[in-house]
Amino acid sequence: MQLRIINKSNNPLPNYETAGSAGMDLRAFLTEDVVLKPLDRKLIPTGLYIELPEGYEAQLRPRSGMAFKYGISLPNTPATIDSDYRGEVKIALINLSNEDFIVKSGERIAQMVIAKHERANLIEVEVLTDTVRGEGGFGSTGRQ
Repeated sequence: MQLRIINKSNNPLPNYETAGSAGMDLRAFLTEDVVLKPLDRKLIPTGLYIELPEGYEAQLRPRSGMAFKYGISLPNTPATIDSDYRGEVKIALINLSNEDFIVKSGERIAQMVIAKHERANLIEVEVLTDTVRGEGGFGSTGRQ
């Protein structure tokens, strides 16, 4: 698929780091460093604007290394960018660590996965079909 993109930043376009990568890394586009104190949430601009085809979404996700090493994540992961959104792609970051984290311009801060989706036609009913699992949820199948 082709993805139309405007890049108002001085960063390179997002890219897939390896041949098997599902997500493209997104970079911060800042005029000055941003300090994320413990439990702080900040909206970080990327300078990117995208035009997704109808039937697709862009999912924004944390970078695993930043999450594990520094406790930096997205509070609404995965975040969704809908196909009719034309504003700047911004990343909501949260610091889940006990230490300040400094976000620098050009730093890879999140990844973007392009995913096809379906729209459901809801059919209101009185009863759902039975399954073996039934209403079991929230760990009802155990850990092993």
